[in-house]
Amino acid sequence: MDSKVSSKCSKLIVAAIDFGTTYSGYAFSLKHDWGKVLTNAWQGGSLLSHKAPTCLLLKKDFSISSFGYDAEDKYSDLTSENKHKDYYFFQRFKMILHEDVSVKRHIQCQDINGETIEAGIVFMHCIKYLKNHLYEEIKKSFLNTKDDDIQYVLTVPAIWGDKAKMFMREAAIKAGIKQEHLVIALEPEAASIYCQYLHIAKEDSASSALGVVKPGTKYMVVDLGGGTADITVHQKCEDNTLEEILPASGGPWGGKSVDDLFIKFMTELMGEKVMKDFKKESMEDYLEIMRTFETKKRTIKPNKDGNTNMTIPQALFKLCTKSNGVKDFKDVIDKHEKYRNDVKYAAGKLKWENKYFRGFFKKTIDSIVKHIDELFEEDVVRDVDIIVMVGGFSECMLVQDAIKKNFDQKIVIVPEDAGLAVVKGAVYFGHVPDAISRRSARYTYGIQTWPEFKADRHPKEKKVEIQGSMRCRDVFFKVITKGEKIMPGHLKSQVFQALNSGEQCLECGVFISDSTNPNFVDDPGCRMLGILQVPLSGGGEQTTSVIEESLIFGETELRFQARDVYTNVNREVIFDLLKD
Repeated sequence: MDSKVSSKCSKLIVAAIDFGTTYSGYAFSLKHDWGKVLTNAWQGGSLLSHKAPTCLLLKKDFSISSFGYDAEDKYSDLTSENKHKDYYFFQRFKMILHEDVSVKRHIQCQDINGETIEAGIVFMHCIKYLKNHLYEEIKKSFLNTKDDDIQYVLTVPAIWGDKAKMFMREAAIKAGIKQEHLVIALEPEAASIYCQYLHIAKEDSASSALGVVKPGTKYMVVDLGGGTADITVHQKCEDNTLEEILPASGGPWGGKSVDDLFIKFMTELMGEKVMKDFKKESMEDYLEIMRTFETKKRTIKPNKDGNTNMTIPQALFKLCTKSNGVKDFKDVIDKHEKYRNDVKYAAGKLKWENKYFRGFFKKTIDSIVKHIDELFEEDVVRDVDIIVMVGGFSECMLVQDAIKKNFDQKIVIVPEDAGLAVVKGAVYFGHVPDAISRRSARYTYGIQTWPEFKADRHPKEKKVEIQGSMRCRDVFFKVITKGEKIMPGHLKSQVFQALNSGEQCLECGVFISDSTNPNFVDDPGCRMLGILQVPLSGGGEQTTSVIEESLIFGETELRFQARDVYTNVNREVIFDLLKD
């Protein structure tokens, strides 16, 4: 690690939790040697990996929970003994937070059998398990460590909205992480910081290119995880910090979308009822199929001819032949109009031509390539020559090949440990939180105001009378413009007075918009983020309270404060984004 850069964290240890859609893990490092990041090795059957599957087994009375490979194995045992009815089993559930509009505090989460409970409970148990596991690992090596010695960093996709970030923060606090010890890190930012501070011994390694790029150099970070593709553009500044040139964008084009197409294929081939019964009766075999598919995903080559074979458990063949009323599984395929020419069966294995098998990836990879292509059309991105691929799905050779071929004029870098770039970078972020010096606003932010009605400017249908004066309702008062460059801690303030005397609470609607200049809060593309509430004191003071409300931008989460203009006292602020 560069000896000139010292940790700015006040704690002895920074520990990061990377809560992923398909896999999760953690990492940590000590303040005095913060470049040396330690990770955990998880055991799953014969597999040793730095991450564990994001799976939760939860007893229905919430008394027992287990996570990762342990949860998978225990649930397999329970189903084989028909004892699983007292448990929920959750996997690949993080994507319910992807659409920010639908995120509420009591949003429901569906388990493998279609039963639902509050998602907050599921997220809380997962984070709690990872936090406790991490703490125990730290204590093994550093005996006297207390929880207050640790700064926790939790990763979230940068393309998530403010509601999803608040949801994750609340879940982490319920999981036992103190509010003041918790920092949210944006995944592509963390990966970018990791690449900047990565010093690799091999001189010829492409990964070393980023640590030594000159100030002024721009590069695109393509973070491909299990659930999302999260893409942004950074520029190295004169002081070696990073500036976000383009707001994060992307979509649900992670490794899970490939899995979903494979599961759809298997379900259509075998029959929906067969797959449902198979999961209930032979969970261990089902998990084995998915683990095998995961291996094939990582190893399939872009141009290799031949076949991809997968051993299919006898239990599935039996269910399928019985359901279809045939003796041999080959007959099931022969009778299937859609897939009879696409897949073969021999000696207990399904066999696809490699060309067909690569088709499971096509839609996802095409979406990623198309989006990157569109970003290169933006003026500020035209001169970007470097693409950095990070995240677990970026280790897939098909994805790498597609990006290298489609952007053959660019330098494509896949750093060592691409799948750990986010979690290791999140540790770095905890030590050097000012590594990102400027961010780019993802939305236009504004507040709902009721100014004096002007006939030449305001539509008459928005004219309202309040306490004898004519006002215009629903005006979007802009505080930040989409794409605006903002430094961490960038403060925007506005002075408010209660519209009606005797009000107990001053309320202000905060809105976001995808356009740069909305006029009203009900314009297309505008949506309410939440209501900022400032409780007012009792007595006669309600009529005279004048409050300066401030929104603080440029950090990984939106912050706010309120000050009484007359008394200069800071007021309590309630900004609940997650109300149902």
